[in-house]
Amino acid sequence: MQNSSKSPKIAIFVDVQNIYYTTRDTFQQQFNYRAFWQEISQQGEIVLANAYAIQRSDDQQHKFQKALKHIGFDVKLKPFIQRRDGSAKGDWDVGIAVDVMEAAPEVDIVILLSGDGDFDLLLRKIMQRDGVKTHVYGVTALTAQSLINAATEFFPIDRNLLL
Repeated sequence: MQNSSKSPKIAIFVDVQNIYYTTRDTFQQQFNYRAFWQEISQQGEIVLANAYAIQRSDDQQHKFQKALKHIGFDVKLKPFIQRRDGSAKGDWDVGIAVDVMEAAPEVDIVILLSGDGDFDLLLRKIMQRDGVKTHVYGVTALTAQSLINAATEFFPIDRNLLL
């Protein structure tokens, strides 16, 4: 655990699809990952930063993923799956949960960017098991109340963190 003379160790986990759709639907703008990184890097040492995204073969996606890597994120990709009914699938919830469980004993703060209420149990578990602080960043209106309640702190995504 953290002692007062050292800056806290921080691990960041980004549910890219969730953040993309919630910021687009609420603000008609994109999330500013660079501004977010600068804000977090002033709070401690970022020792792990994973962004979970869907692999699509389009230039915009490639540019976006390259930009995330340039900022400092490790971009983890899953194939984009188009279902027969026309809907799409690219669910990272289990992958994010496994990575969070593995990282939590090594850090002081786990930061999750998602509004998905499925992560509430995960946050409660790592706080109890590892004594870590959990910070959630999400669009208030589209973040599950159970996730907000489970986090040590909730930070609403607002215009300061948008492009």
